[in-house]
Amino acid sequence: MRSPSFSLPADGTSSLLSRLFKPALGLALSLAAASSFAAGPTPMKLGTVVWIGYGPFYVAEALDLYKKYNLKVSLQVFNDPALIPSAIASGAVDGGHLTYDQVVGQVASGNAQKVVMPIDYSNGGDAIVADSSIKTVKDFKGKKVGFNPLSPSDFLLSYALKTNGMTDKDIVPVSMTPEAVPAAMASGQLPVGVTYEPSLSQILGQGGGKKFKVVFSSKNAPGLIADVMVFDDKVIKAKPAEITGIIKAYLDGVAYMKAKPDESAKIIGKFMGVSAKEVKEQLSGVYNIPLAEMPKAFMKAKETTSYYASGEIIGELLKAKGQIKAIPAAEATFDAQFVTALTKK
Repeated sequence: MRSPSFSLPADGTSSLLSRLFKPALGLALSLAAASSFAAGPTPMKLGTVVWIGYGPFYVAEALDLYKKYNLKVSLQVFNDPALIPSAIASGAVDGGHLTYDQVVGQVASGNAQKVVMPIDYSNGGDAIVADSSIKTVKDFKGKKVGFNPLSPSDFLLSYALKTNGMTDKDIVPVSMTPEAVPAAMASGQLPVGVTYEPSLSQILGQGGGKKFKVVFSSKNAPGLIADVMVFDDKVIKAKPAEITGIIKAYLDGVAYMKAKPDESAKIIGKFMGVSAKEVKEQLSGVYNIPLAEMPKAFMKAKETTSYYASGEIIGELLKAKGQIKAIPAAEATFDAQFVTALTKK
């Protein structure tokens, strides 16, 4: 049992000292908090790509919604999403925006990168497009298909082939970034391509909208291509307050988008290099998950909106392609503490 280092007489002195000490303690805490803010906001870097589902982050950065959480968050844009995990591992960025299949691959490889918040899931924003001569996925047989290896495009293609009784051996794979797909298809070099917005709209808009069409998209598997915010386990343990602040600012961005859709579309369009009108059109291809629904991603369920269900499908595909040797447990791919704490408030 612990003993006090000193005792006070039971004559009211304790009460008097308490009244004296409490204001002093409160003042000390206030000064400490003020000192923290006076030192300036904590800088944080997030690796990202140009994707409509990350709109709330673009809004948060443009409006500096991180300021009230004493953060200065900068988005580091990568042309190739496959490069973000290594940037997180090396510490070049504090965290990043990945798709859940990337997380499964990283954890299977021994990297402790975990999902701290589900962002969105693609609802048609990722797609496999083809020229008019191709009607179904089975028509891909023997054709050149352009896609970015080890990316969401690769995963979507693998899933489409599997559900149609095919494998990547049935096609002629052509490695290229999502941004390169529109030009390759427009030139006639490529009959089939896999990409996501805004490149998807660029392809579908060619030839008056009649030259290319969507053959398979993320609508065929809702929740399977899920975007997530990821941090290395070391950063999660070292900067929990900062991660909480980033999540809160993201939610502020979501709220702003709902309250001021026109202004938000302009901000997002400027970041993505498209018009506000195009932003509104592309938003229909993605579903940003509200805070109340976020816990579902971490719960055991059969729906692909749960990481347990989607993780199993993803793991099986990655293992079949030789990209991983063993499928990691779903619990090893996420840390639900931040979402859990926010939903309890």
